[in-house]
Amino acid sequence: MGLLEGVSKPVFFWTAGITALFVIACIVAPDRSAVFFKHLQDLIVADFGWFYLLAVAIFLMFTLFLGFSKHGRVKLGPNHSEPAYSYGAWFSMLFAAGMGIGLVFFGVAEPLKHFTAPPVGDPASVAAARDAMRITYFHWGLHAWAVYAVVGLSLAYFSFRHGLPLTMRSALYPIIGDRIHGPIGHAVDIFAAIGTLFGVATSLGLGVLQVNAGFSHLAGWPTSFWVQLPLIVVITALATVSVATGLDKGIKLLSNVNILMATALMIFVFAVGPTTFLLRAFVQNLGSYLDQFVLRTFYMYAYAPDELPGAWLGDWTLFYWGWWVAWSPFVGMFIARISRGRTIREFVMGVLLVPTGFSFAWMTVFGDTGIFMHLYQGNTAVSDAVARDVTLALFVFLEQLPLGAIVSWFAMALVVFFFVTSVDSSALVIDTITAGGRDDGPVWRRVFWAVVGGVIAAALLSAGGLQALQAASITSALPFTGVMLVMCWGLWRGLQREGLRQDALAQSLRPRQGLTWQRQLHGILAHPHRGEADRFLRDTAHPVLDAVAAELRGRGLEAEVSEREDRLLLAVMPGTPEEFQYGLRLRRYETPSYSYMDRDKTDEHFFRAEVFLETGGQDYDVMGFTREELMQDVLQQYDRHFQFLHAVRTV
Repeated sequence: MGLLEGVSKPVFFWTAGITALFVIACIVAPDRSAVFFKHLQDLIVADFGWFYLLAVAIFLMFTLFLGFSKHGRVKLGPNHSEPAYSYGAWFSMLFAAGMGIGLVFFGVAEPLKHFTAPPVGDPASVAAARDAMRITYFHWGLHAWAVYAVVGLSLAYFSFRHGLPLTMRSALYPIIGDRIHGPIGHAVDIFAAIGTLFGVATSLGLGVLQVNAGFSHLAGWPTSFWVQLPLIVVITALATVSVATGLDKGIKLLSNVNILMATALMIFVFAVGPTTFLLRAFVQNLGSYLDQFVLRTFYMYAYAPDELPGAWLGDWTLFYWGWWVAWSPFVGMFIARISRGRTIREFVMGVLLVPTGFSFAWMTVFGDTGIFMHLYQGNTAVSDAVARDVTLALFVFLEQLPLGAIVSWFAMALVVFFFVTSVDSSALVIDTITAGGRDDGPVWRRVFWAVVGGVIAAALLSAGGLQALQAASITSALPFTGVMLVMCWGLWRGLQREGLRQDALAQSLRPRQGLTWQRQLHGILAHPHRGEADRFLRDTAHPVLDAVAAELRGRGLEAEVSEREDRLLLAVMPGTPEEFQYGLRLRRYETPSYSYMDRDKTDEHFFRAEVFLETGGQDYDVMGFTREELMQDVLQQYDRHFQFLHAVRTV
């Protein structure tokens, strides 16, 4: 199979071309590129920051609504499908692909940064400590995973349940139909592929910065781009080995190793750190997060007295929101692929709660331990390191603990493993996007995208380092945020149709007992006009209800038949607790376009004679019944009424 065999050429070449232009610009003019990134980030923060916050809030509300609604029972696949992975394997893969490298990078750095340089308030105070953890929880909580869940749900639902390609354009099918295979669909996939490349490149850049800082701190290596470049080459080469082995071998194995190593590191810090304080802090942090959940979701620092909070918002919250959106095609497609067979409710609860809980535990253990050192032990080494260089924070932090040097090397290995998992998973996803949803592409094409991700990371580091990484995430995510809002609409439209189908399958159907198959078929296909409906009520239904009423009166019961407009009603013992009603009403419907059997008719409407009881309409039609068949239906409903009365008396 050739390198380009089976690919969507417009998506592949546009993605590769735009990426190549970006990389060339960064290499030819790194200083100008750095200035450009800074101006671009400032522009987006000033003019579109509100859009990011509002969009992510919509994603979270939409995801939670789907999880708790009736649509939560819908399976991501056929009704008989079962999950391919156990809960343990599922959680480890989606966690490692979603946030692993970011948690290691920011686990110590972010809480300490907010503690020593808060957006508002006094630094390094108890109030600053509370706010630091509240902000950190907010950045790494439900909002981030809701972004991933929107894309993952859309892809899994339309691909596994409706057989559409496993690619972003499929989510637009309920809105634009077959045009997803044209230029609009190509544009959506191009945005997704480019956003994924830049989002993953941001993670790779952060990882390399931290690895370089670790080697510098532990082994005396210099901190420079020319050290970071070979690190990118080596780690990307390791990732290509993993991506070549596929999802069920290399990626799954590395994901399991990642989660075990991360858990081991967290348990170690928890055990040797201020354990009781961490338990108390976790509970309080969780309460504080929930207490200001809505306020933080929409908080823009619009009334702040100076520019600091606005700049802080761009460097932190908007950077994260852009990063999550840029990562969402990658993580969303990845978790969609590993979530076939799960229900929407199971997907939402699993994707939102489990990784969020682990992230909260991680941030508490590392962030609150660093804050404890500063506040209660007078040890400002970690705080000072964060102020100088956030990439050093983890290693200076681990030095303050027993076995610090050994654990620091262990943390370095963890960063590398997370790095490799991100590269190989993203290469697999980008190849699927550019191949129109096919996941059977040649290994060398996946290797190509893994290398491209490394090249972009190198270009960003050469053109401004961390500032360029932040700007790239925020910028590349802007167009795809709009695409994601449309995806929400498409998913909602698709689930509405799903609900209508389920309601139609579950509704009461008219009794078929005693009817020949030819008459049953006629009843299904017929679309009676008004004259036929009136004759049915006059010649069939009215005599039947009159006969039942007469028989009941002969047995000493009060019964009457009333007629008004398009209705007939039999009432037995009216006005008493034992009252029974059986009615027929004519309902008009537009003649459907599929009624090819009625081509000789010109009526735009047809009529049904629907049954209603005292509890309301029963949603089945008796038009075309003979008198005997209709009599049997009346008696069956009357028998059910007596069964109900008997049940009530025995309660």
